[in-house]
Amino acid sequence: MSVILSIEGVSKTYATGVQALQPTDLSINRGEIFALLGPNGAGKTSLIGLVCGTVRLEAGRIIADGADTVRQYRRARAKIGLVPQEVSTDSFETVWATMRFSRGLFGLSRNDAHLEKVLKSLSLWEKREAKIQTLSGGMKRRLMIAKALSHEPSILFLDEPSAGVDVELRRDMWAMVRGLRDSGVTIILTTHYIEEAEELADRIGVINKGRLILVEEKTTLMKRLGGRKLKLHLAQPLASIDPRLADFNLTLEQDGRRLVYAFDSVAEDTGVSRLLRSLEAVGVDYKDLHTEQSSLEDIFVSLVSQIP
Repeated sequence: MSVILSIEGVSKTYATGVQALQPTDLSINRGEIFALLGPNGAGKTSLIGLVCGTVRLEAGRIIADGADTVRQYRRARAKIGLVPQEVSTDSFETVWATMRFSRGLFGLSRNDAHLEKVLKSLSLWEKREAKIQTLSGGMKRRLMIAKALSHEPSILFLDEPSAGVDVELRRDMWAMVRGLRDSGVTIILTTHYIEEAEELADRIGVINKGRLILVEEKTTLMKRLGGRKLKLHLAQPLASIDPRLADFNLTLEQDGRRLVYAFDSVAEDTGVSRLLRSLEAVGVDYKDLHTEQSSLEDIFVSLVSQIP
């Protein structure tokens, strides 16, 4: 798989002395959905700004689809579409006019067929003559994506694409993002919805305090770092865990009615059999049990908490 975005030794320190981004190397593959996760202030916005040219690059090098973002700025910028978190449009303009204007900003010739295709793919074609101020919040967010696609970029940044939208619209957005990827657009998204990254991403990067902690295939990450939990629904609630079970990683939940054992599913000895024998030995009876894989949210919290 070829690399479409290469970030080499990029860092950012603002005039206030705050180092928003430590020296960072990152390669994004053509045709993938890459999710960048991190808490507020982690450095996500600074990294996006450096790639898109809204933040001045002082150290390192960025190549966007073959173009250097500093030496070949106009060519590189034409390769990139940016959908910011905040909706920013001329409320009194029509959808169609703002699409034409957005394309014209890149010096491209008129291509109404492309704009029509984009609007139809985002279910906005019927609203092409509507004033932006009359659109719903979800439609305005889709319009922001349409504007970012007006100049036919090969790389699309989505900054918190489903922030502030309801669950139903969020899932519609997810389907739309997959469709964009299927059409050949490489997508980098930032999100604080862990479920969003788990649902969409091919690869995941975790950033905190300006440092890129980890970049991993989603499935590999969840297999490597995602433990399992054995949950036993007890026949009788427990006030506390018997000291004779201290060797096991156990917690009580649901007012003592559920016993949870965390273990590494790929370990040679998971300890599950020993635990069940030990429970019988100390007289703890259970009426049901099942196992759960750790979620991406569990992994994310664990990774972020490790950074001092």
